[in-house]
Amino acid sequence: MRPDETVGQLLQRARVAKGLSREVLALELKLPLRHIEAIEADDWAVLPPGRPRPLARQLARRLGVDLDFHTGAFQTLPGTREWTPPDPRQERLERVVMGLLSVASVLVALWLVVPGPSLGWKPPPSYLTSLPKAALPPPPPPSTAAYPVLGELLPEAPLNEQGILVSLRAMDACEVRIEPLPESGAQPMARTLRVSEPWRPRVKGPFTLFLENAGVVNVEVAGVRVPHGQSVGETWTGRFDAEGRWLKPAPPAVPAEPALPDDEEDGHP
Repeated sequence: MRPDETVGQLLQRARVAKGLSREVLALELKLPLRHIEAIEADDWAVLPPGRPRPLARQLARRLGVDLDFHTGAFQTLPGTREWTPPDPRQERLERVVMGLLSVASVLVALWLVVPGPSLGWKPPPSYLTSLPKAALPPPPPPSTAAYPVLGELLPEAPLNEQGILVSLRAMDACEVRIEPLPESGAQPMARTLRVSEPWRPRVKGPFTLFLENAGVVNVEVAGVRVPHGQSVGETWTGRFDAEGRWLKPAPPAVPAEPALPDDEEDGHP
């Protein structure tokens, strides 16, 4: 090969040396004739993008040309730089280094988990073991309370010295008013309930509860649910005693049917 010989000139000289025409070569490799002419003319812009190097290698294999031997000429072809095979000696060195690192990691892990007696490490003495048995405090007695678990959230008492617990939770907006009896000295309370916004006031003594949109409110007084039975948009008024019991209104009296005269009962006009 001449120092300034290109890939196209190299392949053209090899084809001529083998006595092959471009037409026969194109038919044998199933390539367009213009591609072979472009390769031999080093006109790489005619070839499809990304195909100059693969087509040149295909043509070189058929003509028996080793392009790896002509690296300088082949690297002038357009396209991405091809991957060069790694050096076997470098691969062996990398495997040895990785093996040594793995062994060292295992030894360090064993040293941290299972320290040997030669290290001389001893756990520091605990103040519990250094004290005599007589100095240790006795264990606390078992709890007899209703909720012995430490940190457990106790339920709020429905009735205590602060008053009666009233729990209200709305599914829509509702105006609420609580009016204690005047002799109790407590002030009336009013609030607009929002969606899923609970209100848990305490009321002292008997009181009256007013709901503007009662059908969307769940009512509990002194821990007991109050089924007021009202629908959405309806108002409701409930009276409660000092213990939080609902004072249901008496059902309306049913008027008695008028008595028929004796002659009408007998069927005579």
